[in-house]
Amino acid sequence: MTSNVLKPNPLLQFVGGGNLVTRILIGLVAGVVLALASPDAARAVGLLGGLFVTALKSIAPILVFVLVAASIANHQRGAQARLGPILVLYLAGTFAAAVVAVVASFMFPLTIRLQLGEVAINPPGDVTEVLRNLLLSVVDNPVRALADANYIGILAWAIGLGIALRHANASTRHVMADLSVGLSHIVRVVIRTAPIGIFGLVASTIAATGFSALLDYARLLTVLLGCMLFVALVVNPLIVFLRLRINPYPLVFTCLRESGVTAFFTRSSAANIPVNMALCRKLGLDEDTYSVSIPLGATINMAGAAVTITVLTLAAVNTLGIAVDLPTALLLSLVAAVCACGASGVAGGSLLLIPVACSLFGISNDLAMQVVGVGFIIGVLQDSAETALNSSTDVVFTAAGAGLPRSSAR
Repeated sequence: MTSNVLKPNPLLQFVGGGNLVTRILIGLVAGVVLALASPDAARAVGLLGGLFVTALKSIAPILVFVLVAASIANHQRGAQARLGPILVLYLAGTFAAAVVAVVASFMFPLTIRLQLGEVAINPPGDVTEVLRNLLLSVVDNPVRALADANYIGILAWAIGLGIALRHANASTRHVMADLSVGLSHIVRVVIRTAPIGIFGLVASTIAATGFSALLDYARLLTVLLGCMLFVALVVNPLIVFLRLRINPYPLVFTCLRESGVTAFFTRSSAANIPVNMALCRKLGLDEDTYSVSIPLGATINMAGAAVTITVLTLAAVNTLGIAVDLPTALLLSLVAAVCACGASGVAGGSLLLIPVACSLFGISNDLAMQVVGVGFIIGVLQDSAETALNSSTDVVFTAAGAGLPRSSAR
């Protein structure tokens, strides 16, 4: 008797089932193998990578607009805990991480493989022109900003709409929240196709350029991970020392061990909130404070995201031969820090916010989304390390801002 049970389709299982990191690794290896075995076939499957990047490029502007507006509209003022010092540490740490990434990018200039084609590049002349373009982008027509992927304008109008909707009916705010959930679901579906997209990107890139492309990826990943380690082991301890005037390393190492390791493998700051809550309780912190600061930190404390946005943006800038002076680089640090604060709301984390920073340098959305595609290729390690830094720093700065009990400071 013939069974009516349908056998699972291996392709569908590869796209939709199992661990995403494992499937991305499989796609990466398969792309390399195909490029070695049949360069012509590898060039043909480049269409898969193009479809993946185009899908991200299409959904990203409206996603960022709705997420930011919904987040502000539905924001609830926290409990009566004193969060001021912790919030300052969150923002200062994120900005400092962006500055570290700028310095590292100047010390170790990087380039990445981009398909330039006929794409127009309009680099600014100096920081004055950057500021002028920035201000003009802020007041751009909101419909045109969405159509042209003007992320500065998108952010400005989203913030304005979110503030206005804070006074709207609860049902209206719920609609915005439902829209953000729906769009996030669509992006998650697109992200599930990342293994196939990366397979096409890697295969076509290696077929066209050889294994020198992999060396570029290795250099890029080395700078990214090096910056994150420097932030975790030098910048964060320095901030804690300036705040508490104690040896910061017992606290830093405890947070990296008990929060960072877990976050590295879960790759989700939100999923790591219970771990951080338990660690704060173990450190003897005030529950009224950390019950608010830890979820808040999972949203806005994004040092790792600031590093990713800055390094990848400057790699694109170097590739295109755009000159960057120090004031413009510092402005990029500020923009990267602001962008990073919204990274947690976007599936794909900091990668989909790279076009915001790229727009400072006149880099088109088409090229910026190619940079996002590169980010997904190295994302197996980049995203894990970024999440580990972000989540462990939530506890570090909560402890430093709230005042670490003496018994925990040893």
